[in-house]
Amino acid sequence: MLITSSVLLVIGAAQAYAASATRNNLAPQVSPVFPNMKPATGVVTSYNPGPYDMSPTLDTKGLSGYPNAWESPSTTSAEVKAAYKAIDWSKVPKAPVRKQKTDGSWVSDSDGDSDPYCWWSSTNCLSPKVSYLPDDIYTCPNKGDWGLNYDDGPFNRYTDENAKKENPYAEPALYNFLAKTNQKSTLFYIGSNVATYPAAAKRGLNDGHQLCSHTWSHPVMTTQTNIQIVAELYWTLKAIKEATGVTPQCWRPPQGDVDDRVRAIAWQMGMRTVIWDEDTNDWDMPAPGGGNLSPKKVDAYFQKLIDNEKAGKYETGHIVLEHELNSATVNMSMFWMPKLQEVFNVVPALSCNGVTQPYWEKNFVYPTGNSDQVPTKTSGPIAPTSTPSTCTGGSFGLGKGDGYNGACCNDQSDCLDNCLSGTCNGPINPNPTCVAGSFGLSKGDGYNGACCSDQSDCLDDCLSGKCNGPTNPNVVTTTAPTTAPTTAPITCTIGSQGLGKGDGYNGACCNDQSDCLDNCLSGKCNGPVKTTTTKTTTTSKATASCIAGVRGKKRGNGETGYCCSSSDDCVETCRSGTCGL
Repeated sequence: MLITSSVLLVIGAAQAYAASATRNNLAPQVSPVFPNMKPATGVVTSYNPGPYDMSPTLDTKGLSGYPNAWESPSTTSAEVKAAYKAIDWSKVPKAPVRKQKTDGSWVSDSDGDSDPYCWWSSTNCLSPKVSYLPDDIYTCPNKGDWGLNYDDGPFNRYTDENAKKENPYAEPALYNFLAKTNQKSTLFYIGSNVATYPAAAKRGLNDGHQLCSHTWSHPVMTTQTNIQIVAELYWTLKAIKEATGVTPQCWRPPQGDVDDRVRAIAWQMGMRTVIWDEDTNDWDMPAPGGGNLSPKKVDAYFQKLIDNEKAGKYETGHIVLEHELNSATVNMSMFWMPKLQEVFNVVPALSCNGVTQPYWEKNFVYPTGNSDQVPTKTSGPIAPTSTPSTCTGGSFGLGKGDGYNGACCNDQSDCLDNCLSGTCNGPINPNPTCVAGSFGLSKGDGYNGACCSDQSDCLDDCLSGKCNGPTNPNVVTTTAPTTAPTTAPITCTIGSQGLGKGDGYNGACCNDQSDCLDNCLSGKCNGPVKTTTTKTTTTSKATASCIAGVRGKKRGNGETGYCCSSSDDCVETCRSGTCGL
């Protein structure tokens, strides 16, 4: 959901942001009252510049006394009615309660050319038509800023069949990843997720992130009645307050759907609307809660943003929509974050707009960058920084990208895949040792067994950090005579050479990789043997770690597990030479 045309509307964002009474002719705000609430424990009471707790697990006990998670909350509770009565309804425009069809499309998608209620879903309107509401925050005014933000958190752990795949990326995985580089973000929390996993919300606050509301059950807000809107916002604010001790003055409407009726209710309940101006579409990738968008297309969105910034195409910064929704979105963010940090000034979305006090609790004063020396106070015991679990030395902080599963790591640049809670995940080292001398040099001279970063280090391919292909003819072992280099026989099977059809079986003549099902080695295809011949050899895989057949073909048909040279080879995307996240 991209904003197609816009003007700079965030000047004065900080000044208008925290109004608690009529200021600059804005409608007054009232912080909701949460009866009988005990003070939050285990949280900081002012901005925490570090150091941070990096323990990999959190308490999963939830809060009690809340509506059912991910269900539309009741509008009959005394607390919701009290919040409803506190609103000045003369300052709430009478926009219609909108309706959607079963496929999610609008029954009516326009209020007319004048757009009298500034309906974002219809016109991308960002500046309310009534004078008593502030403009939406939606971009970073300073060129080069990337306003980091994540929707839909905190990412809860699974207990069903999704647990094995999803839980390594559930919180605190993302927060620990960000903490390793002192990277801060603005987090838009689902009230249901806070109520079911309050320890994760505490970690978000304690790690120096800014917390905002994203409703209780993620409805399309302009389809809700006035009291339904109040209930969605009230229970979210209460859950955040009980878990963390802070009351946000910021919120984001699900799907960006907002008009002046919804804005006015949220504003009077103390919150300013925050949208975005670029969308990674990470939310649409295949994973629990996601869609069907290929991850390689999301890769392309990130790359385009980087390329445009390098080319000087942007006059301002951006708030780019991302999610802590599932393993796919968190994995995607972990992969691209180091690349973004090389090109952009990555700061929280509110910080790039000069917002330093995002809560009603004014003892929290955030920096406009990623760190400062503000002292930390605590209202209860914070879990001590735990000693990391045992990990294998040799990769931590080197940034060589060669860390196998279990290697100690500082961030993703130390690992073949990802760095989770100080330890690399991803492939297990099939050969504990490899021959030094080729890794990262890109000279293409790595013989069989040489350490490698990618294919450019090897005579043939780089598989799981180790070159395959011909053996070094100049190395003499103590167990066998000198081995001659692996070369193709003088004869090869005609029919594939130079055609680029990718159909060459083992032994077929070839010019390059495009002629073969797998690779072209010394003018001859390796890979699977043609099963129609009289040979008894069965079709084989290229390696034990990935499946041959799509590498270098750029056909986009490689399923998860196939060998790849780039994402163009895969249905999803290419990571560490293998298709899939």
